[in-house]
Amino acid sequence: MLTSVCRPLGSAHGDSPSVGYELLHGQVTRVQGIFSPRATHQTFALDYIAANLDASAVVLHYPSRKELIRELRKGPAIVGVSFLLATFHRMKEMVGLIRKHAPNARVVLGGYGTVLDDETLAPYADHICREEGVGFFRALLGEPPRALPYDHPLVVSTLRVLSAPVGRTGMIFAGLGCPHGCDFCCTSHFFKRRHVRLLPTGDDIFRVIERYLEIDPQMSFTILDEDFLVAKDRAARLRELVQARGTPLAIFAFATVKALSRITPRELLETGIDGVWMGYEGRRSGYAKQEGRPVQELIPDLRSHGIKVLTSMILGFDYQTAEIVREELAELMELKPTLGQFLIYGPTPGTPFFERVMKEERLQPELAEDRERYYKVCDGFTAMVRHPSLTSADIEGLQRECFETDYRVLGPSVLRTVEVMLQGWKRYHDDGSAYLRAKAVRWAEEIRRAYPLLPVAKRWGPNPEAAARLMADIEAALGPPSLARRCLAVAAAPLAAAWTRFTLQHDRFQHPRLQRRSYRCSRWTLRPGTIGSLRVEIERALKPTVVRLEGALDRASARRLAAGILTYLKTTDAHVHLVVAEGTHATRRYLRILEKGLSRQRHRVSVAIPSSPAIWKMLDLNKS
Repeated sequence: MLTSVCRPLGSAHGDSPSVGYELLHGQVTRVQGIFSPRATHQTFALDYIAANLDASAVVLHYPSRKELIRELRKGPAIVGVSFLLATFHRMKEMVGLIRKHAPNARVVLGGYGTVLDDETLAPYADHICREEGVGFFRALLGEPPRALPYDHPLVVSTLRVLSAPVGRTGMIFAGLGCPHGCDFCCTSHFFKRRHVRLLPTGDDIFRVIERYLEIDPQMSFTILDEDFLVAKDRAARLRELVQARGTPLAIFAFATVKALSRITPRELLETGIDGVWMGYEGRRSGYAKQEGRPVQELIPDLRSHGIKVLTSMILGFDYQTAEIVREELAELMELKPTLGQFLIYGPTPGTPFFERVMKEERLQPELAEDRERYYKVCDGFTAMVRHPSLTSADIEGLQRECFETDYRVLGPSVLRTVEVMLQGWKRYHDDGSAYLRAKAVRWAEEIRRAYPLLPVAKRWGPNPEAAARLMADIEAALGPPSLARRCLAVAAAPLAAAWTRFTLQHDRFQHPRLQRRSYRCSRWTLRPGTIGSLRVEIERALKPTVVRLEGALDRASARRLAAGILTYLKTTDAHVHLVVAEGTHATRRYLRILEKGLSRQRHRVSVAIPSSPAIWKMLDLNKS
């Protein structure tokens, strides 16, 4: 069993300010109220590991204590707990529950919380994973090693604005670690400044993208890799494949000034990338990754091409005074980033900054005396180091000021996103490239879908004049909105805004439900592999569970597939979505067997037949 820490999380439940389930709402758009985009971020590594083991596994995302205990009473042989420094106290509590309710289970600790030394973690762990997780667990279980690339699970995150779903994002796990070695960066030093390519080539990444697109042709993507563009050969090959396919993509990636200076915005778009997260850090921070084009020209250039930019600024460098922080913030506001993160310079064990702070005895005395208190505030929102000219209260106050200024001056990030897309449309809607013209069409569709948000921003946003100007610009470029969108803007959007405000003010519906996924946990229910000539691939991390078929369906495989799906549906509340690959062969007779076998659960089974032979269309599970 592999599990995240237990819910509920948050400052109201004893955690530090940014600890929760969401990156954007917790660390980026945290002061933007009803306009803050919401998306629950699961502990993706757990599904990635479970999908690549031969042994059966169960994955729990944010269980309650009661749900965790219920699973522990089933007697798992191994329980893996992923945690961060800021959730050390929750890991301790969970290990206590494991020892009590599953006393024979071996406990494995993983995640970036394992930067702590063995002496600190030994009371809570039988094993500690401080490396790439699939290889570690396969060795622990006595399974033979696997070569990269591993099987890639499909994990989808749903983005919500004003409580309504507005898009789905496929997570692509492309790499671990970072070679740049910034002195504060835990992820870089955790992997000894090595870059581990989980998806070694552009072809590997593109195959994952195509699997997601089979499920949802409008899927957006996030590539999880500390500096995706640093592997130039991989990015160049991905660009070739994206252009060959011709489908406009929307990929968000992590990048550095150095890497972004080596590629033009047009080339980024041709790679499918229309959003980047880059470190602005500080004017005199001096990191090598910031070499290249001046950010004063790089960020506006990216925006003018329709590329969203999320900048990360650090507060608490030794050279900074309150005046310098405000000057750097003002310079950043002039560049109009789409989103802004502002974190406090903090020492994490294993990093050069931590070593320097400890050597100079600059850790705040109350944290040096109480290590568990120190772990708890390793969240980017607590000033832990004695500064030459600023108190901890000064730094934390400046951080709040940065977030509030960003929102007040530039407005909600969701509107900034629309504005950047409009700039992209204006540049490329009549471009000579068929791909970029298609990208402009996609931008236009997304802008129109966002229209109902604009009157809400005029009424409740920090700068109604800017929202009004954006509405006028959109109508001048794309024409007036449809009657349906006007109705949504007048009626539905204000109601959604009022509901969102209520849920935020009263802490309602702010915690996700348990996500439980099983991998290879039963006899023939629903498992990947082959049945005769039929290849079956399964993605349980998705909603609904996706079953991809390829090859040939015969009598035996039709019966076994139907039986497996029915057994699976009996043991879960999930739905199943069959995706039939191009060229998958079947006869009418065998399709009838499959259809009849699934008829009792037809309300929980759907079928997608993108480009397979027409005979598959007789498999109609939605008929009455």
